[in-house]
Amino acid sequence: LLARQGHTYHGADLVRVVDDELRDVPRDGETVGEVVMRGNSVMIGYHGQDEKTDEAFRGGWFHSGDLAVWHPDGYVELRDRSKDIIISGGENISSIEVEQTLSEHPSVLEAAVVATPDEKWGERPKAFVELKQGEDASEQDMISFCRDHLARFKCPAAIEFGELPRTSTGKVQKFVLREREWEGHEKAIG
Repeated sequence: LLARQGHTYHGADLVRVVDDELRDVPRDGETVGEVVMRGNSVMIGYHGQDEKTDEAFRGGWFHSGDLAVWHPDGYVELRDRSKDIIISGGENISSIEVEQTLSEHPSVLEAAVVATPDEKWGERPKAFVELKQGEDASEQDMISFCRDHLARFKCPAAIEFGELPRTSTGKVQKFVLREREWEGHEKAIG
């Protein structure tokens, strides 16, 4: 396996990018599938959690939850986590793509994007933006910036400014933002 995100380690028997039926996606650099793997270094399951193990090992493969494309040269490029994909009006939106676009704005320190409920579209992207110290920007500035760089349906419906929730190691806790957005609405939160 060649990987744009790094190289595989010794002991990884097999890594694939597959569709919902466990068929390899075309190596076209466009078709998105889930990264699955098996081998001696892959865990055998979750201790005392049979249902979670069964879900994670569908078809005898460990399902990573990472979405990727497979390039013709054999490289795998990660695109997003399956739980972070936003489905708006039937269109799949990569939260990472929107976050990367927002991060290109000169005032932005970091951004996190999650799905927020929408009556018309089901879900819409909402961005949480932490600005660089001493910088200022408006919600409309950010949305306009996104519209200049993204398809309109991918642009955030709303932007909230402030400090992002983080783990003790500094990783943004998107699940905290997702839970807050979906509180009182019917949706399973991953």
